[in-house]
Amino acid sequence: MTGGVVGFVGLGNMGLPMMRRLLTAGHRVVAFDTHREALDRAAAAGASVAASVRDVGDRADTVLASLPTPQVCTAVAAELAAAQRIRRFVDLSTVGQLAAQRNHDMLAAGGVAALDSPVSGGIHGAEAGTLAVMVSGPRTEFDALADVYAAIGKAIFVSEKPGAAQTMKLVNNLMAATTLAATAEVMVMGVKSGLDPEVMIEVLNAGSGGTHASRDKFPRAVLPRTFDYGFATGLMAKDVALYLTEARALGAPVEVAELVAGIWAATQASQGPDADFTCVIKPMEEAAGVTVGTVTPPDTSARLP
Repeated sequence: MTGGVVGFVGLGNMGLPMMRRLLTAGHRVVAFDTHREALDRAAAAGASVAASVRDVGDRADTVLASLPTPQVCTAVAAELAAAQRIRRFVDLSTVGQLAAQRNHDMLAAGGVAALDSPVSGGIHGAEAGTLAVMVSGPRTEFDALADVYAAIGKAIFVSEKPGAAQTMKLVNNLMAATTLAATAEVMVMGVKSGLDPEVMIEVLNAGSGGTHASRDKFPRAVLPRTFDYGFATGLMAKDVALYLTEARALGAPVEVAELVAGIWAATQASQGPDADFTCVIKPMEEAAGVTVGTVTPPDTSARLP
């Protein structure tokens, strides 16, 4: 359906670059966000600006959404269910299985197919079009949207069961939350004992202790002390809490998840929900009295005296 009109609701850190990827792929996009500055950026990129969520659903057959919480997502789904043109709702948000199932039922009553499509890969993946997209919903609709998914990353079909992709995303994010927190803890311990953090990362990545955190997040955002990887602490705390809710409802073990949830709740309390999630190391550093990495001073060699 390249060249057709695609709707997009939610133009935040992830939504805006995904919307831009759709424009680059040749889709015409009608977009909406509650923040005027986000709409201005969308318009500057070439999208048409809608007056409301309902307006998006009245102008596009397929509407994608990238939203922060299950509550916001359900409110958006309710507006779209009453729209005139929409036939497919592609939810790129992480909202959990229960919310996804509720939204599926509500949209189905209005004749709209729901495709749970949470993404993994962060802002960098959204900008590069290399996100991993986990999809559950009608297989025929998934196949029909192949070019839409291809514009933002690699789509993997999980199941036709509503909410299944949400479960897969929560599993993925618990692993990411756990490995980042564990890597932060061992790095603080090593530096406290006198080890060089750069050497520690090199050894971890050459051995069995390497993780995505040590290979990417630490070199990019922790060791240089930029803490700008692009995912909020509050969102990670939310995702881990959603995992716990679902796992407990299933009667699955949660011993590790409970410990990890405590770490992220404490990080959110001390660093704030908007802090980059790589800041999970900061409370640990403070407790140990060390700093992992160094701040590179600005280059003043070319400045005149």
